[in-house]
Amino acid sequence: MNITVYLGSSFGNDPKLETAVRALGRWIGESGYGLVYGGSHTGLMGALAESTLQAGGAVTGIEVSYFAEDDLQYRGLTHLYIAEDLPQRKTRMIELGDAFIAFPGGPGTLEEISEVISRKAIKRLSGPCILYNLDGYYEGLRTQLHHMVKMGLCAPEKLDDIHFAADLGEIKTILAKK
Repeated sequence: MNITVYLGSSFGNDPKLETAVRALGRWIGESGYGLVYGGSHTGLMGALAESTLQAGGAVTGIEVSYFAEDDLQYRGLTHLYIAEDLPQRKTRMIELGDAFIAFPGGPGTLEEISEVISRKAIKRLSGPCILYNLDGYYEGLRTQLHHMVKMGLCAPEKLDDIHFAADLGEIKTILAKK
């Protein structure tokens, strides 16, 4: 199984983020799963790739050409694809994934996982979508999704395979059911 992970290219200001992302990477590698991610060597993205590789996992990076020109890609990836632009990168990351995790990140992470949620809602994606809700990071999004249902703008079943996981243990449980 390939797990596509969306996350930030900075470390943020909470040390728990790096600890949790390294544990996620170790688990992906030790479990024999493949990681698909944005390809960068910086911040949480770099920590995730490094920990997955160190645990023996395969890592596929999908880097946008202008980031590659700035030499931001992680060296030593199992596979590196250079996308022409962000839409092509997003499409490729979805094509290669069997499950999708949004780790805490910024606007790019939110935009990418929104595409996954939208595709799941219209039944154009089968893998589970997991928002890694570390310390309640995605509670605002959970509230918004429930508000959409309450307002009659989203059928409840469209959110059936959208999961919020507080920790790695919950992620493992969700993926074990797939």
